[in-house]
Amino acid sequence: MKRSNINSITTLKETFSQRVVYIAIFFSRAFQDFVKLIVHNQSPNKLSIQTPHNKMKWIHFFISIYGFGMALFSSSCNSSLESVSTQGRQIWVNDTPYFIKGICYNPVPKGEEKRDFGSLEKDLDLMLEAGINTIRVYEPITETAVLDKISQAGIKVIIGFGYNQDGKYDILSGTFIDYVNRFKNHNAILFWELGNEYNYHPEWFDDDIKNWYKALHKATDLIHKNDTSHPVATAHGELPDSLALSMNPNIDIWGLNVYRWDQPETIFPQWEILSQKPMYLSEAGADSFMRVAKDNYAEGINEKAQADAIDKILSAIMDQHKIGSGVALFSFSDEWWKAGNPNLQDIGGWAPNSTGVPYDGSPNEEFWGIVDIERNRKAAFEVVKKKYRSFIREK
Repeated sequence: MKRSNINSITTLKETFSQRVVYIAIFFSRAFQDFVKLIVHNQSPNKLSIQTPHNKMKWIHFFISIYGFGMALFSSSCNSSLESVSTQGRQIWVNDTPYFIKGICYNPVPKGEEKRDFGSLEKDLDLMLEAGINTIRVYEPITETAVLDKISQAGIKVIIGFGYNQDGKYDILSGTFIDYVNRFKNHNAILFWELGNEYNYHPEWFDDDIKNWYKALHKATDLIHKNDTSHPVATAHGELPDSLALSMNPNIDIWGLNVYRWDQPETIFPQWEILSQKPMYLSEAGADSFMRVAKDNYAEGINEKAQADAIDKILSAIMDQHKIGSGVALFSFSDEWWKAGNPNLQDIGGWAPNSTGVPYDGSPNEEFWGIVDIERNRKAAFEVVKKKYRSFIREK
């Protein structure tokens, strides 16, 4: 990165911070005067507001001042909006290339089956410790306060939209665009992502995957018309074929869910031949349970097997940084809701195209976290921390 680029970004952040401070001071003083004038029925020198008529004048005055201040604050926020774009094979945030050191994040508490952000602050602390700069979610985050906290931590979010989510910000109903327009000016957003390995499920689209690709193309166009500051991606199962690519030339970034044992490096030269666009691994990783003893890893809970696999997977991805733009490792925490009783950590579960999961070829769905459900660090956490914190992408 050029020094001038660093200075320009720093100046932008300092300018925004200074404006926020000035506005805060302004409101504080205005409020103090308001209390003196209205609540305590006092007035500054040479001013009298003893009559109801004069009181109403002062109320209107401060309402006007409040409106002016809010407009100024809004202008300050908009002026600091970071622009995300693509150039060649890279993702850029403002004028800096961005490498995704990511994690898939779906915090479902023990005993529950729905996402809950009650552990967000602790989770963000752990993510920052591990060097994570990007969260990938499978459904939109609707709570502004959650996005605010993520952004304040300096982390970006890949917002995923499902095809049919009963009309809740989904592609089928078209309501996803309402979410885009609501949050397109929020600095937490890295880019929008449509679908998650739907190419494995033509049965969801009347047994014709073209129906999905048509919907994907249409949704991508609509986002481009409404938001010029963020790219559009899709998360595809493995390497896309010619049909997927030809029907979706408007996709800006291709996410690939890749489980090729502990050797994802084979996907990068294949992508290099297929496309000049940015790609990242939208899923990769390993679980911490061995269904069978294999490759010198014992049967049962085996954090070493997971840690060793993730070590090799991340090394391969980072070695290919000129072609790939990073990874969203699967996943942050264990999820007990997936394979049985949500109050217990069950063995088993099912996922498509999962025979490449190291090292037993079995997707033990409730054991994928780099931390457990209580947020205790697994051995894999330390691997991620070492890899992410030490990696610097070459210019």
